[in-house]
Amino acid sequence: MSNYTVPVGISNRHLHLSQEHLEILFGKGHELTPMKPLSQPGQYAAEEVVTLVGPKNKIAKVRVLGPVRPKTQVEISRTDSFILGVNPPVRDSGALDGSAGIVLEGPAGSVTLDEGVIIAQRHIHLHTDEAAEMGLKDKDIVSVKFDGPRGVIFNNVLVRVSPNFAKDFHLDTDEANAAGLNNGDQGIVLK
Repeated sequence: MSNYTVPVGISNRHLHLSQEHLEILFGKGHELTPMKPLSQPGQYAAEEVVTLVGPKNKIAKVRVLGPVRPKTQVEISRTDSFILGVNPPVRDSGALDGSAGIVLEGPAGSVTLDEGVIIAQRHIHLHTDEAAEMGLKDKDIVSVKFDGPRGVIFNNVLVRVSPNFAKDFHLDTDEANAAGLNNGDQGIVLK
């Protein structure tokens, strides 16, 4: 396994909206406006931003990612959770049952979420062919090692495999900053 590397993709706070919530926040019939493509095929950062409103504080201009999803999901860092005054669990994307709630404010309205706020579990996206070459399958747990002045091994890294994925190791800003990492830095996958 030690010959396999993955590039880092640092994930800042963001959210995915359902069509229903998109229209409440931005107006009836609104569609997301792609701004720039992301590392995963078909995914993009949208022009649209919202304000997250927690019990303690607000964070403005939080980027919406597209395309729309069946359920609204907000992904923040632990530092963001302290600022907002919420206590989200560390979860895989889409595992929202029992997660934290928050209020979303947009230019046309607001949405109160009873759940939907998570700290994303660190994970590797792999195309099916890359996973087979590395001897990995969907839902495997691996470690990823980085050398350098703040060298670190990230344990409990979830492997996500799909023919629609491109190889990328997603960390949030807290994790990347603690290890002194930048987008594109290469980590070594340890099984």
